[in-house]
Amino acid sequence: MIAIVGPTAVGKSELALHLVQYFPLEIISADSRQVYRYMDIGTNKPSLAERASVPHHVIDVIEPDEDFSLAMYHQLAIEALKAIQQKGKLPLLVGGSGLYVWSLVEGWKIPEVPPDQKLRRQLEARAEQEDSQSLYRELQDIDPMAAAKINPSNIRRIIRALEIYHATGQPPSQLQCKELPGFSVLIIGLTQERSELYRKIDWRVDKMVQRGLVEEVEQLLKKGYSPSLPSMSGIGYKQIGQFLRGEMTLPEAIDKIKYETHRLARHQYAWFRLSDSRIRWFDVSGTEGKASIVALNKVKGLIEGFIS
Repeated sequence: MIAIVGPTAVGKSELALHLVQYFPLEIISADSRQVYRYMDIGTNKPSLAERASVPHHVIDVIEPDEDFSLAMYHQLAIEALKAIQQKGKLPLLVGGSGLYVWSLVEGWKIPEVPPDQKLRRQLEARAEQEDSQSLYRELQDIDPMAAAKINPSNIRRIIRALEIYHATGQPPSQLQCKELPGFSVLIIGLTQERSELYRKIDWRVDKMVQRGLVEEVEQLLKKGYSPSLPSMSGIGYKQIGQFLRGEMTLPEAIDKIKYETHRLARHQYAWFRLSDSRIRWFDVSGTEGKASIVALNKVKGLIEGFIS
């Protein structure tokens, strides 16, 4: 398997679409938001034309109001990986969700704990009455190893970790073991100078709004999807929802989306560390939006050596 990782907006998907012109690849998404149907613009989902040009897996697999977990992602991704390999093709894992990427690359064995809706509502109510930090501190007391891998503002993942603990009586980190996958992996990382990356993020957010992000969120709300759903709490959807409810102006919502996406990019570097020797990093700074093209020839040579 080949994986392309790195922060949001750095050019991972563009590089992947270039590579499929040279190698027999099919793409497996490692994006925690692209699993939801009807949420296309705000998740920067591949276009229908792009998905017609090469098969994409683990995209549009659930409704926005359905539960989704790491265990479900892992199962779908493994099924896709095996199907691709059976065709004699190479799976190309593409995305910035570190949890999803490493669960496949490191062969995690994930506890199958069904959702406890009553407990989730209780914890969500606590997060509203107090704040997410109180839940995070509780998780730190129970399982500091699990807490260290979760962004303190990611209420959904904090609640899921607490849910696993309440269901099993054991810290989630002790239930996750690793078993080396039965295939070799080449991990390609794209990185970019921070100020350049932020400018690219800001440009992409502006393009999303121009393409109809506000209208997309309006349609989701009209379909009956609650703003409190995990899917609707994602970056972009949450802020535009606040704008539509009159809680902030559109310029304020756009600035907040940019700020939160910058923060996401910083957090992604905690999952994909530049010091990680497993990742072959390519710095695409100074490429003025042509990151994937600049990296293409070097990456092609790397893949040729990997599969030969």
